[in-house]
Amino acid sequence: MYKKQEGIEMTINAIDYSQRKAAKIAGFAFLITYALVVFVNFGIFSRLIVVGNATETARNILANEQLFRIGITGNLIYCTGLIVLFTALYVILKPINQGFALLGIFWRLIWVLMWLLMTLNLFDALRLISGGTYLGAFKAEQLQALGRFYLAKGIDYYYVGLFFTALASTLYSYLWLKSGYIPRTLAVLGIISSAFCVACTFIFYIFPHFNQIVNLWLFDMPMVIFDIALSFWLLFKGLSSSRMAQPTLTNQEKL
Repeated sequence: MYKKQEGIEMTINAIDYSQRKAAKIAGFAFLITYALVVFVNFGIFSRLIVVGNATETARNILANEQLFRIGITGNLIYCTGLIVLFTALYVILKPINQGFALLGIFWRLIWVLMWLLMTLNLFDALRLISGGTYLGAFKAEQLQALGRFYLAKGIDYYYVGLFFTALASTLYSYLWLKSGYIPRTLAVLGIISSAFCVACTFIFYIFPHFNQIVNLWLFDMPMVIFDIALSFWLLFKGLSSSRMAQPTLTNQEKL
């Protein structure tokens, strides 16, 4: 919105009701979805999946099939929550730069797609481990190994998705910085942590032993810390009004 007053021309970054409401939704959606995905992966799947032991993994899943299916359902709810979160972020940042905000949405949707593929792998693994009659040509050990293979494939999907969501986070952090909606320090933290995640993930694709230099947990943990801080800020502080451009004095006023 442009405004002229007594020879001074300025651009005001007005925050409308939809943006303020979207900020609350974004803060709430991230905290809920993050808590859910942590519970599903560390409270359910990590208890059932035994690294390096396909037989024990198959035995755990078959003995706790309902719990395993709850974990699958949790992943689907997580993906649904992500769509809500990303839509809210788009509503907030669209006035700053609609093209960048839209690009960020596309990159974020790749992250959601990778999670859906990981969830489909869980269904495939369960089907193999259960050993239907049409799988009678395979031995139990073979089915267990195949099931463990599908479970392991998820890590590849995860890091492909992580690269794109980190790209989106870097871009969105720049828009946060440009908008002035949140503290400048927080926005800069977002840019640095997200760019760090992009770099680590990209290097990891080429050099798979890079995780011996930088622990895999450190790839996205700084970005997660930023997301949590941002979510609490949006939920409890909301958006701050800012001027997109400084006042420009007329030639007469300069004299």
